Amino acid sequence: METGTEALISHLRDVLLELAANPYPEVACPPSAPRRASVALILRIQPNYSHWPARRRSSVASNSGHKLSFKDIIDTFFEQDWVKHGDPELLFIKRATRVGDKWTGHVALPGGKRDPEDEDDQVTAVREAMEEVGIDLSFSHAIAVGNLPQRIVTTSWGKVPLMVLCPYVYLLTSSEYPAQRLQPTEVASTHWVSLRALLSPVLRTYEYADVSNRLAKSELGIKRWFLQAMLSKMMFAAIRLVPSESTYCSSIPGFVPEGPAPNSSPIGKLKELLTGPEANYPVRQQPLLLWGLTLGVISDFLEHIPPHNALELWTYPTFTNWDVRFAMWAMSYRFRKQKVLDMSSTEGIATTRLAQDDVDATKTAKQDLPDSEGGEVEEPGEVGIAGLGVGRNWGKAGRAKLAARGAAVNSMLEGYYPIVRKAVATALVGRIAIVSLLVAYLWGRHRRRG
Repeated sequence: METGTEALISHLRDVLLELAANPYPEVACPPSAPRRASVALILRIQPNYSHWPARRRSSVASNSGHKLSFKDIIDTFFEQDWVKHGDPELLFIKRATRVGDKWTGHVALPGGKRDPEDEDDQVTAVREAMEEVGIDLSFSHAIAVGNLPQRIVTTSWGKVPLMVLCPYVYLLTSSEYPAQRLQPTEVASTHWVSLRALLSPVLRTYEYADVSNRLAKSELGIKRWFLQAMLSKMMFAAIRLVPSESTYCSSIPGFVPEGPAPNSSPIGKLKELLTGPEANYPVRQQPLLLWGLTLGVISDFLEHIPPHNALELWTYPTFTNWDVRFAMWAMSYRFRKQKVLDMSSTEGIATTRLAQDDVDATKTAKQDLPDSEGGEVEEPGEVGIAGLGVGRNWGKAGRAKLAARGAAVNSMLEGYYPIVRKAVATALVGRIAIVSLLVAYLWGRHRRRG
């Protein structure tokens, strides 16, 4: 009996082999931002009911005695019947609520800042996964696959670098859900989400974030006042997560909702009669939304998996106010059209070359990366509002790099945030002009009447 995930499992195997064979280069810290942080993308295979493992499986990696090559280990793991017909999943955390934390309550990946004692960025990812969620990513429990593009995280306007973020991919080798130990000060809950759900267009939605105060902090004087007073919420592309398994940290504040008892007054009963029983229970479970910085990292991974359709699933960040939104649409029109042409050309080139000779074409495309062209070092791109990455400098070799690496979302966002800044300024000037004309008109009528 086919489970419908066999093709996805096969693609996942190829992606893991490709990531291991072609690691992304390390991005150096900017002089003004020496901090580094790492996150772990933890993958597992959920067995299907019809292909359940007959007995508990021991780690493929530990059985190899460190003698098998990475490809041998991956092949051995994916040859198992329960893996062939399983459902690949990723682990997400929901951050605990903390005052002063700009990512408080967000969906994220296990991870944190690098300590001086950490030997390298990958050690940080392993340590943080153990400290935050209690999952052992050592050789006996997981396969260390490789990394995803590192990025420089900046302030909201992309002006001041904060840190370098380094994502690493791990594949758990057991057929059972790993036991977890959630750190109460960091993690409110964890959620395993199928890759099928992450790839589904049906679950694409928006997150509405109030970024006006954060944006205004980087400005001074009247410009700061206008940003605070006139900017609306911002719309970001998001994915609504549908977990297959969730674990909650019951010791965190707020796990059991606090607040007044249901209103039993006559007004409360009338409200319940008119709007339903839930009217007296204001606490509701908020949906799990993947967006911002974490979505940028996940998109780097998902773009390797067919149908490579991040372009069709993605929407550019914008504001909810109609005038700012129109200004951004108008000023970015040519930019967005050019991105569509670039991406379409890229897909055509990649399809043709890979059809002729998949392996040789992929290797050729990878040689076009700037960091291998005569020692030229590729500059990392900015990570703009809410941490959405723009990737690294694509330049003339962008098409070949996309065919080799798969980073459509990053390429689409490159150069977009400067347009955002100009559009916001244009809309604010437009508001001032309209208000000035209205005041002048009313003053003129008042004088004529006088």
